[in-house]
Amino acid sequence: MKIVCEKEKILKALNSVTKAVASKTTMPILEGILIQTNDKEVKLTTYDLEIGIEYIIDADIKEQGATVVNAIMFSEIIRKLPDTDINISLNEKNLLVIECEGSLYKLATMNPDEFPELPQINVENSISIEQNSLKEMIRKTIFAVSTEENRPIFTGCLFEIKNNKLNVVAVDGFRLAWKSKFLQNNSNDFTAVIPGRTLNEVNKIILDSFDTIKIGVAKNQALFEMENCKIVTRLLDGEFLNYSSVIPENWETRVRVNRNNVQNCFERISLISSSSIEKEKKYPVKVSIDIGKVTISCTNQTGDAKEEMYVSTEGQNLEAGFNPKYFLDALRAIDDEEIFVDFGTSISPCIIRPVEDGDYIYMILPIRLKD
Repeated sequence: MKIVCEKEKILKALNSVTKAVASKTTMPILEGILIQTNDKEVKLTTYDLEIGIEYIIDADIKEQGATVVNAIMFSEIIRKLPDTDINISLNEKNLLVIECEGSLYKLATMNPDEFPELPQINVENSISIEQNSLKEMIRKTIFAVSTEENRPIFTGCLFEIKNNKLNVVAVDGFRLAWKSKFLQNNSNDFTAVIPGRTLNEVNKIILDSFDTIKIGVAKNQALFEMENCKIVTRLLDGEFLNYSSVIPENWETRVRVNRNNVQNCFERISLISSSSIEKEKKYPVKVSIDIGKVTISCTNQTGDAKEEMYVSTEGQNLEAGFNPKYFLDALRAIDDEEIFVDFGTSISPCIIRPVEDGDYIYMILPIRLKD
């Protein structure tokens, strides 16, 4: 194998594929990058048996071949080389030789035949969506994915295609985030639960552009395809929450407020609420709503805090307790200037939604306040 490649091209590929390199494994081959030539292209592949990423770049192929090299070592060397063409070849001792201007490195390699093949996915259903739209949908839901492994289905986001609309839903048992978007092309109805870890990595790879990405699913695998990059991942098994049945349709108390103002109040109050050893679960913040006013307060062994805002309110007066982190996660994900915060009773879910944007909802369960 002998190739000449621009540093910028190979570095861009490495920044993508290294996200699927296994970090803790008893199989050293999974810590490597499979480098394969094909005519005038080089394909880089990584696979940790959960996520697999392929990236294809153009290069000057002097000699065809394939090898596997340690991903971290290879990518760090490439990253620190001068911004010019890089010569990469296999020598007679099966060492990977990297040459660039005055730099020369030789790395041990592994047998490419031992690198596991990425799953072959026979796509049954698929959608196409702009990369910037998918990026926004992931950003507005991923933080509500569960980190508890005892309920694996909630460690992923539900992708539901219904009536040509994509709904992305995340839930962790205490809160729910839902974002929707109508698709430009007709699609069959289907659902898939994609691991949160995969979506985090996809979000780092896709661009904030109008270029499209194709998402295809089979029985237990999903495939993300872009112009020169392909990501495969397993799907999560199990029954996802029937989210539409748990989102309240009516409210008893509604607050209309500037998002930035209420976010600043929660950030300040969190300095007190999260400073205790046992954190927010024992010391929630209390939200009190009177006519035209919202008071957010917290008391614990660290001290007292109170924030008052004069806002537009409708309905009943109310007191309820909440984990402030859940409020802040939602407020930071919303881009709109004004939001509605809707309440039922002190023990029923609270709904946060933008005033103008009807395709995003965030639901939080309250915490019982101690007398």
